[in-house]
Amino acid sequence: MQPSLIRRQLGGLVPPKVASPTLLTSGTGSSLAPLVNFYSKLPKGPRPAFASGGIKGRFFNGKNASGAPLVWLMVGIFGLGYTIDYQMHLKHHKNHAH
Repeated sequence: MQPSLIRRQLGGLVPPKVASPTLLTSGTGSSLAPLVNFYSKLPKGPRPAFASGGIKGRFFNGKNASGAPLVWLMVGIFGLGYTIDYQMHLKHHKNHAH
């Protein structure tokens, strides 16, 4: 993996440097205000569920879940195969007319 990719993936886990070691060891609570302010803005509780998009979200997830897209895919593949086979059959008979 590239170092930048690892750094980007770990960026969400490592908080930014808001407090310096001198602020932490000085003993005054008011100097920690930027750190407290940063952590107070973080979301609390479980992560909200997000809706999946695209074909999967529209046809296979949720209350409108259906297998109809798979049926239409099979019908389309059959229709394409039948059309190709029929065209090949016509070409065969065109050259061998009685």
